[in-house]
Amino acid sequence: MRAFVDQDLCIGCGMCNAACPEVFELNDEGKAEAVADTTDSNHDDVMTAIEGCPVSAIREEE
Repeated sequence: MRAFVDQDLCIGCGMCNAACPEVFELNDEGKAEAVADTTDSNHDDVMTAIEGCPVSAIREEE
């Protein structure tokens, strides 16, 4: 599984990076990007990021 961040929706609040820094980073434009796959060990943190995104910009796909 991999998380995807819709760059058009992302407001760069950084909540996802705080919840799961091994998967989410802020890019040069200040918007979040998923830089790693979702694993068994980080899945709960990725779900926290998805559920906590204030603009629902993150989704997870296979």
